[in-house]
Amino acid sequence: MRPIDDSPIVRDGKVLILAMDHGLEHGPVDFEPVPETIDPSTVFDVGTHDAVTAMAVQKGVAEAYYPSYEDDVNLLMKLNGTSNLWMGEPDSAVNCSVDYAVEECGADALGFTLYGGSNNEIEMAEEFRKAQEDARKHDVPMVMWSYPRGQGLKNDRDPETIAYAARQALELGADVAKVKYPGSPENMEWAVDAAGKVKVVMSGGSKTDDYAFLKQVEGCIAAGGKGLAVGRNVWQRENPREILDALEAVIYEGASAEEALDR
Repeated sequence: MRPIDDSPIVRDGKVLILAMDHGLEHGPVDFEPVPETIDPSTVFDVGTHDAVTAMAVQKGVAEAYYPSYEDDVNLLMKLNGTSNLWMGEPDSAVNCSVDYAVEECGADALGFTLYGGSNNEIEMAEEFRKAQEDARKHDVPMVMWSYPRGQGLKNDRDPETIAYAARQALELGADVAKVKYPGSPENMEWAVDAAGKVKVVMSGGSKTDDYAFLKQVEGCIAAGGKGLAVGRNVWQRENPREILDALEAVIYEGASAEEALDR
């Protein structure tokens, strides 16, 4: 990894990525709770909130919508991704090159999924190696979606598994590791320690109530985590800017969940 605190995707040492690669990964069903979000412009509008340091999208969405927001949103191009229609051992197709993401689309950072534990892990790690080295040539940060997954994995949220995922991000050269929250600040601290100098951010996951969600984020920050990569827990809400206001308080100001909700 390399220091990235001067990168556009970092604010005061912290990161808040608003992800909207769900249309590919999960399908249109994720947009049903708030139907307007099926239009990427609706989520890009949310992404202009000051708390958001980058928006993560796939190539097609970036091509079609980012030009209208390039002055207000930092682009994190997701380089790989696979539909939920795929039923095989976890894998992720490389859909965009680093050169195209940076030179043609203006990406400020790059994202890549690695399914550690999958039968396809070796191939995915080799694909990540090429993307990571190309990212260095363009001096843009690389974010790893480090998601242990596969038929041989019994529990993808086991604290040891999450710590291993964070360590993989360090060992393979990521600058930011996106991992599942392992259930407690103590377990999250293990993942943070395992990642060394890599910034560890928690995955937002499925939508939960405001307090439960913010309490997890609070735990992540208390454990030394550097922020959040979130989609549904923001844009599946009727007023996503309210939760972003609260996240801004927790992540950048060190507020508790209770304090953030009382503002």
